[in-house]
Amino acid sequence: MTVTSQRVVTTRSARANAHIGRHAQTIAIAVVLVALLIFFAFSADRFATAGNLLNLMRQIAPTLIVATAMTFVISTSGIDLSVGSTVALSGSLLAIVLQHGWNPTVALLAILVLGALIGFVNGWFSSYQNIPPFIVTLAMLSIMRGTALRATEGYSTPIDGDLWIVQIGQGRIAGVPVPAILAVLVALVGWLVLTRTPFGRYVIGLGSNGESLRRTGVNTRKVGLTVYVLTGLAAAVAGVLIATRLSSGSSNAGSGFELEVITAVVLGGTSLFGGRASMLGTILGALTLGVIANGLVLLHVSPFYVQIVQGGILLLAIFSNSKVWAKFGAIRK
Repeated sequence: MTVTSQRVVTTRSARANAHIGRHAQTIAIAVVLVALLIFFAFSADRFATAGNLLNLMRQIAPTLIVATAMTFVISTSGIDLSVGSTVALSGSLLAIVLQHGWNPTVALLAILVLGALIGFVNGWFSSYQNIPPFIVTLAMLSIMRGTALRATEGYSTPIDGDLWIVQIGQGRIAGVPVPAILAVLVALVGWLVLTRTPFGRYVIGLGSNGESLRRTGVNTRKVGLTVYVLTGLAAAVAGVLIATRLSSGSSNAGSGFELEVITAVVLGGTSLFGGRASMLGTILGALTLGVIANGLVLLHVSPFYVQIVQGGILLLAIFSNSKVWAKFGAIRK
């Protein structure tokens, strides 16, 4: 009887340790986020105010939306470096077509279709032509940024503040910024799709063992194509949010945005090697980066240091990511 009890205890302990191991990085980033919130609440007078926290949510909304889609891409062991340039092109073209008298609804739909098309091109070259995603999206980064610069000739294009579309970036519902509401909804849908649908399982399976998944009859190329369409669409939404919040479209928007998005995803525990994802971790990662940027500004730290901090965090996250998953056997390649 005693031996049986000991076995039960040992089994429960092993399960608990395995559970903690699987979620180690998510737990770690949650602890870091809480620590940062406490630190800035006491060190920056305006940090913990309702106005600043709501503004913080509005600022990180574009990052969270694209990071949600990027989680799917990285889970397949892919990468999308073109999201920042897509943000710039989407916002710039939105402002330009509105200035030319387009109906705001038609303009919005056209920009979203454009974003999905950019993602389709990335996915087609990566999944159907077997060109490394890094190379494909790096090329698209240059193409999209150059197109945005050519379209705007380097100048910002204003958006009429009387158009209803501006409320997407500046409006509030029950006091909560519309971008924050959209970001929460997108993250929730992303979590449900990743954890509760066959497509989510296919995404994880493609990253862990794509050949085995293909032999079960799943169209792995189509799955790979779809995740890039999602990031292109998400980047277009982010471009619309930024442009309408600022009431102008600029070809300089989204500079370094891809770094911020990838950092949020990796920081949250999604493996760069594919096959392992945490949507909750992505949300916490995006919040952590937003809190750091917001807190440093309130402490009157030069904004130039924000990118330095983000780069350092990304390096540490990749190091931790590889070591953690190597330890617990999550890296299968």
